[in-house]
This record gives sequence, C-alpha cells and structure tokens, in this order.
Amino acid sequence: MHISEQERDAVYKTIFSRRDVRSDFINKSIPEDVLKRILTAAHHAPSVGFMQPWDFIVINDKVTKQKIKHGFEQANSVSKKMFTDDQQQAYQKLKLEGILEAPIGICVTCDRERNGPVVLGKTIKAEMDLYSAVCAVQNLWLAARAENLGVGWVSIIEDDILRNALNIPAEIEIIAYLCIGYVTHFKDKPELESAGWLPRRSVDKAIHYNKWTPKVK
Repeated sequence: MHISEQERDAVYKTIFSRRDVRSDFINKSIPEDVLKRILTAAHHAPSVGFMQPWDFIVINDKVTKQKIKHGFEQANSVSKKMFTDDQQQAYQKLKLEGILEAPIGICVTCDRERNGPVVLGKTIKAEMDLYSAVCAVQNLWLAARAENLGVGWVSIIEDDILRNALNIPAEIEIIAYLCIGYVTHFKDKPELESAGWLPRRSVDKAIHYNKWTPKVK
C-alpha cells in the first residue's frame, strides 16, 4: 500500500500536534463509533510474537472515577514532597490530571501470560510484552488526536487503587490510565514545556551513530 505525500504529512501533523491533555476538557460525549475506532487502532499496535497482550477498560461511571481521583490526590500529595522547595512551588501550580473532567477514562492492561509461558520474541527480553502494550497506548493516543480528542496519561496513582476500583486481577499488569475527551483547544506546546518545567531536548542530542557517544546536556 503506497502512502501519498498528503497522507504522510497528515501522520506527521498528528504526531507533532499530540498533547498530554490535563485540562480544557468539555462536556461532550464521545460517539460509540469514534471510541471503537480509537480502540481498534490501539488493538492494531505491534506486539511481540503477535501476542496482543493488552485489554482496555472503559470507565464512564462517576463513582468509579471519583475513587480513582481520590487515589490520585493521595499519590500526588506524596509525590510533591519528593521535589525541592522551588520545584514544589512550581509543581503545585501544574494541572496533572483530568479524571473527573474527561467524559471517559481508559485503563490499558497487559496480560503477561497470554498465549502461554513461551512467546516468540520474549525468550530473551521478557519485558517485550509490556513494551507492546505501551505501543497500543501510543496508537490510541495518535488515533484520538486524529479524531480531535484530547488524551492525558495519569501516572501519579498507585496500581492498587486502579486494581481495586476496576476489579483487575493480581496477575494482570496495569500499563496506563488515560483521560479522554473533546477539548476547547490543543496547545501549541506541551504544557510542561510552556510552564518552564523542562525544555524540549534537541533531537540531534539524542542521535548516535554506530556506538554510544557522550552528549553535552
């Protein structure tokens, strides 16, 4: 299948305009066909040994989301104390989730036992199934952006909170909790970059040829 220049440019536009959305969600439901499209895109991610280890839990229940929000607040209180005093001041100004504001949440999981104890491609690097599930997250994120949906990854939360709230078995790994919904707008830059938390690193500093070479920070 040949990709035209117009189609290529649309892919790059989607990649470069993707944002981790924590605010600006609006009260607009996501049509079922749109939700199915982004989940289908996630389901078409590459996976080691074609094991497809992911599952997707869609959350729209307000009581469940409130439990998850409470778990975030607990973890966030602990997290902010890990930074220096100056960083704590900046940290407290950041909006780091949209659990209640977003119309739905999606929890992405990984079944590490799917397709048996020996999986093609996992024989040496056993963690490849986890990386595969992360690829599903990225596919979902880009598909959502193409649908003009904002996505925010909530990483400041203990797995036990999600496990209890969503009835996730102990043997299933939790990969991501995502907040998804339509937004008022997409920012020109990532929020943390705009807030001065960190600048974007130059791509040239991330590229090495033939061997690892020290880079100037």
